[in-house]
Amino acid sequence: MGATMSTANVIMQLANPAVGYGVTRSTVENGRLDTHPIKRARTTASYLAVAVFGNADDRRRYRKAVNRQHAQVRSTADSPVPYNAMRSDLQLWVAACLYFGWEDIYERVHGPLTGELRERFYQQGMVCGTTLQMPAEMWPADRDAFDVYWGEQVANIDISDEVRDFVLDIANFGYASEFVQRRFGPVKYRRTIGYLPPEFRDALRVDWSDEDQRWFDDYVARQARKERRKPLWLSQLSFKILLWDTRRRNRFGRPLM
Repeated sequence: MGATMSTANVIMQLANPAVGYGVTRSTVENGRLDTHPIKRARTTASYLAVAVFGNADDRRRYRKAVNRQHAQVRSTADSPVPYNAMRSDLQLWVAACLYFGWEDIYERVHGPLTGELRERFYQQGMVCGTTLQMPAEMWPADRDAFDVYWGEQVANIDISDEVRDFVLDIANFGYASEFVQRRFGPVKYRRTIGYLPPEFRDALRVDWSDEDQRWFDDYVARQARKERRKPLWLSQLSFKILLWDTRRRNRFGRPLM
């Protein structure tokens, strides 16, 4: 469930034009999603592991590493829109997408969040932004305020042809071997599109039928049943390993990204 959801989450983030062009036209070669997909997936998952399970020192170190990358991502004179990866409003949007995906997966597995649990769960999501350079006060004050923010941002999403080609190539395993693309690309694409809210499918200009939705619902139901049977420690194991690896890299002076 997590891998294709993460691809869908990337598409959501890139639906903000400034983020979309910033990623698509990034000159930071070793951090590009299309040329170093495994490394990018590791660093993103490590970021989430540090944000959720790490301590203040872990977050400070990872923030510093991310900043070195983000400082290089800036628009040029020929960019369609201005962008700067250090902008806190763009970091808020990325954090909001990460939280949206986090909540979406939780509710698909465990059911709707309500009342005090919903609010407590939401407040924990702030670390998705504060582990970057987003000031804590930028995070919408409560879960209802997040809905307002989300609606305002979604109303302004726009995916250009250039960004669309970039993300659909990723959704179809375009960075992998021809065999992998043929064998696994169509399924990965269908799952990825399924995780997108309707507004993002519309912005991406992709078809999605009732039959597609039934297929996707059945897939999610099977994955959720498997996840419910897992003990908590097993569900968290991959993140704990990534946190251990991040601390090991810090200890031996190896790059985090």
